[in-house]
Amino acid sequence: MKHLILIALIGVFYLNLGCKKENQILKESDTSAPKFPMGYNEPVKGVWLTNVASEALYTKANIEKAVLKCKDLGINTIFVVTWNKAQTMYRSAIMKNFTGVEIDPILDPENNGRDPLQELIDVAHANNIKVFAWFEFGFASSYNENGGILIKLKPEWASLTSDGSICTKNNFDWMNALDPEVQDFISSLVLEVVRNYEVDGIQGDDRLPAMPSSGGYNPKTVAWYKVEHGGNPPPENYKDFEWVNWRSEILNDYLKQLYEDVKAIKPDCIVSMAPSVFPWSKEEYLQDWPTWINHGYVDLLCPQVYRKDSLSYQKTLKKTMSYIIPEKRHLFFPGILIQVDDQRPSKELFNFMLKTNREEGVNGEVYFFYEGLSAFENDIKTFYRPTKN
Repeated sequence: MKHLILIALIGVFYLNLGCKKENQILKESDTSAPKFPMGYNEPVKGVWLTNVASEALYTKANIEKAVLKCKDLGINTIFVVTWNKAQTMYRSAIMKNFTGVEIDPILDPENNGRDPLQELIDVAHANNIKVFAWFEFGFASSYNENGGILIKLKPEWASLTSDGSICTKNNFDWMNALDPEVQDFISSLVLEVVRNYEVDGIQGDDRLPAMPSSGGYNPKTVAWYKVEHGGNPPPENYKDFEWVNWRSEILNDYLKQLYEDVKAIKPDCIVSMAPSVFPWSKEEYLQDWPTWINHGYVDLLCPQVYRKDSLSYQKTLKKTMSYIIPEKRHLFFPGILIQVDDQRPSKELFNFMLKTNREEGVNGEVYFFYEGLSAFENDIKTFYRPTKN
């Protein structure tokens, strides 16, 4: 009997020892899991810096002022526009050869070689702030200009609707984002920046990779669709499930390739996207971003959770997070709207949005846009006050 009791006690001892070791392994695996995106040892606290409704990029002095404000507020990342209105905010040999315009003339009116992107990188890095090249215009060709200079030079690049007209949505005219030649053009701009500037990352948005779902009825694209669908043309209903899905998958493949191309040049360059909220993003702009983040095509995702009341923000934030698998949640930092034209959220709504982020385990965000920061300086400092965590 004593032997049986002894054997039982030994069994319990080893069972407890095994459980302790298993718990220790689980704890070690938890601590080894990444908490932040690559290149970060803290949450992303960012802001978009524009060349529209802002003069921050117009002079070096303005850039220095903007960077110092960001530093004072605890912002650690600036997403600076580098592609807008079919012009670059940096000196581009590609655009000089293509359109004859090396840089947006308003940023270098005296044509003395000024380079706002380089100026920003120098000042921001000196203050430990990361800089992302934000290709805001994406696959858009012009704003209310019937395609603008890009389509004038390359008419075959225009995205067409089912009636053969140029694809236009919210006054933006679009290139055919499904066309390999158009894709190569946009990628060439992104890679030009990655090669020539010490940016910490690059970023697309609701126009990269994207195209209104009403577009893509170009002869070459239609022929491609027919080959893969038994000779049947795409439906006139541009929101047909298969037609939307087929085009979205092409953009998924494009982003996957762009990601690989960026990493081939600079492995530590962070690839970020700031799409619209899902599933609206896919239905309206062919952006299937859950695939992007869950399959590893991005290092940082900042969906535009732009809402104008607290209930909508809370609901949209939770819904947005539900599309991201748990092991990728650390790559998610929502974009929040703090100014559009002269409109800003109330301080109550602003604080509610940041508080909701924290309650959902999201300890950072990206503000659209820089000019709205001044209205919320004290609130931002309160939320970004250093903590032991």
